[in-house]
Amino acid sequence: MENIETGLLLMVVGMTTVFAILLIVINLGKGLIALVNKYAPEEVVVKKQIAAVRTTATQAGNISGKTTAAIVAAVSMVTGGQGKVTKIKKI
Repeated sequence: MENIETGLLLMVVGMTTVFAILLIVINLGKGLIALVNKYAPEEVVVKKQIAAVRTTATQAGNISGKTTAAIVAAVSMVTGGQGKVTKIKKI
């Protein structure tokens, strides 16, 4: 009977320890996410580029707004936000 009590005690202590460690990991993860979002927010540059290119594309009148947006998004994704579309011309 003593072995069962010892086994149950070890099981309860072990499960409580694992639960406590998981809670600590979850809270540290949430804190890290909040910290990163506060001090290093994601830059949104694509909207400005799309507006500038749409005015250029609509002046030409050949390319639709959806096509322009797709081209600007593709260039932004490939260049990591460093590229800029200044003119779109059909060939």
